[in-house]
Amino acid sequence: MDDKDEKLREIHREIASAVVISKDGKFLFGRKDPTKGGVYSGAWHIPGGGVEEGESIDDALIRELGQEVVGLDISKYERTPIPIKGGGTSPKTLSTGERVLCHMSFNRFEVRLDQTAAELEQTLQPGDDLIELRWIGEQELSNLEQIPGGEEFFRQAGYLK
Repeated sequence: MDDKDEKLREIHREIASAVVISKDGKFLFGRKDPTKGGVYSGAWHIPGGGVEEGESIDDALIRELGQEVVGLDISKYERTPIPIKGGGTSPKTLSTGERVLCHMSFNRFEVRLDQTAAELEQTLQPGDDLIELRWIGEQELSNLEQIPGGEEFFRQAGYLK
């Protein structure tokens, strides 16, 4: 039985994520571990994750990026909200083992770092449920297997012509 035939309990999550841009204009992407049950596993996406109960979106953004990208502390950088609202739906396996249908509202921010991608590659490592990090230039964005709506978001936000 696949997800289309299975009746899953539906949940909603607010998501805090960031377009992290290196000093030389490259974008940081992560790829989720398909064995961990997260949403959009196997696809490339900007780092981020769910806002916990009682947590502000900004606090969630700082926490999630620190968990997903070991060695990255964005608390000292300006976090500029990107006014493009978006959302998505994907099956997800909770820590309890229950499979749910997760409806997400995306809260995206821009974070510009003061180091080049090459400098950062030496210090940043995938963490939490990511298995790989990659710095992507604008010319590579169209060929990257992103989450549904990822490329359209980059076009709407003006990062991709």
